[in-house]
Amino acid sequence: MDDPEQLLTIGVFARRVGLAPSALRFYDDCGLLRPARVDAVTGYRRYGAGQAARAVKLRQLRAAGLPLVDAAVVLDGPEDAAHGVLRAHLERTRRTADEARVVVEGLLRETSGAPEDHGSWAWARVGGAELASAVRQVTPAAATGAAREAFPVLGCVLLELVDGEVRWVATDRYRLAVRVLRPDGFESGPRRVLIGADAARGLAEWAVRHVAVDIECAGDAAGVRLRSGADCREVSEGAGRSGSGDADRFPDYRLMLTGLETGRHRVIVDRVGLRDAMTGRTGPVSWAVVGAGQGDVADAGGSAVPVTTADRAAGPVLEVTGGGREPVRIRVVHTGPGLRIAFDPAVLVPVLEAGVGPDALLEIAAPDRPVLVRSADQGSFTTLVMPVRDDTGAADDAAERTDG
Repeated sequence: MDDPEQLLTIGVFARRVGLAPSALRFYDDCGLLRPARVDAVTGYRRYGAGQAARAVKLRQLRAAGLPLVDAAVVLDGPEDAAHGVLRAHLERTRRTADEARVVVEGLLRETSGAPEDHGSWAWARVGGAELASAVRQVTPAAATGAAREAFPVLGCVLLELVDGEVRWVATDRYRLAVRVLRPDGFESGPRRVLIGADAARGLAEWAVRHVAVDIECAGDAAGVRLRSGADCREVSEGAGRSGSGDADRFPDYRLMLTGLETGRHRVIVDRVGLRDAMTGRTGPVSWAVVGAGQGDVADAGGSAVPVTTADRAAGPVLEVTGGGREPVRIRVVHTGPGLRIAFDPAVLVPVLEAGVGPDALLEIAAPDRPVLVRSADQGSFTTLVMPVRDDTGAADDAAERTDG
């Protein structure tokens, strides 16, 4: 119990921790911040000096928008539960901010009565190795072959200098890759430039040899200049492909990201192990997460795939089947109901190869909705991958009927 002489009145304590007395009474009623002592006769609350740290943290959590239930978990729950609550809230606030940005930018364009200005001057300074890594991560998502011929804009990488960030984006409609860089210096903008994927790779090969690189987009030129001291490289917009370099024709990737449904499934898996399990397979490759006390696994069509007692005892595993190879099982961390989904290895393997760190994090809403793939060690790199129809079960049934 605090020394009575160290106890503070509610008014003094409120000023010390930056909360209103009414807020302190409310948090007392909620059980989140009880006074050290309440006078039995007058009902006056007294707080100990040692309670200030908890009160400040509670104020910060509420200012960040956490509901009371989540704030209670952060204050009093296990460390892993608190971490999970904070990460989930961070993701919600990020998506909310992205949605608001898309709406406001659209309204600003409507108000001005003119298209977004892509001719403004912009400059940013980033690490050369960091720039090269970003380009190498996103370029595999750019379209090639017939898809690039049909939609030349998809054969390009989008470079954005906007909101104090440098963003590299590529998509072939079946996957979307976004890497965000926080520059050491940034001026003016916004600016959007399309760069042919091959030209972007050339810039990466040049940039990796330099400690720092200045990215310059001149207001009177369509293209980008990379400079490190006296050494520089210039690429005109749309270089390395035919057709217009108009960045307005590039798909609205922000709309794709903000339109994502909340993931019902969250899977953390050994990135290299999953890549190896997918490599060498052709056609649809089926995934099923089993174990961890789950019930039957629902496949893409809603049918039940039984989970055995042995499966549950072994803990959650991801079973990879089909595609001309033997099944492979990989231990995973999984939250959500039972799961079955299928992917095209030609689309997913490059995504896993582009990741960083030992783990990959996948957020899955449904077997027919885009899957969000992140590197657990690099939150600035995000990829969307479209699943495919899971025909492996039907193929197995047909083979059994033929053999019989």
